[in-house]
Amino acid sequence: QVQLVESGGGLVQPGGSLRLSCTASGIFFSLNALAWYRQAPGKQRDLVASITREGNANYVDSVKGRFTISRDGAKNTVYLQMNSLKPEDTAVYQCHMYPYWGQGTQVTVSS
Repeated sequence: QVQLVESGGGLVQPGGSLRLSCTASGIFFSLNALAWYRQAPGKQRDLVASITREGNANYVDSVKGRFTISRDGAKNTVYLQMNSLKPEDTAVYQCHMYPYWGQGTQVTVSS
């Protein structure tokens, strides 16, 4: 059974940082492209960042220069380092490895 489990969310002030982690069980990350999505209340789920199995990363324009996606094959984990957080980054963040989804972790940016 494949499971993706996220962690690292929480409440942070504007300008702060968080690092999200997503660890897989039942499957090896290293053979797959990975992505982070987010969904704010009342909005659709949107792609935030993705990374190919070769390690090439892509970001939505709104997070470029602030977020970094990375992967650790030995730990079967993908990370999302989020810096300079803004209130508009508030959302539930989910990792995705087709066709699997994590349960999500809440990120709230507020003073």
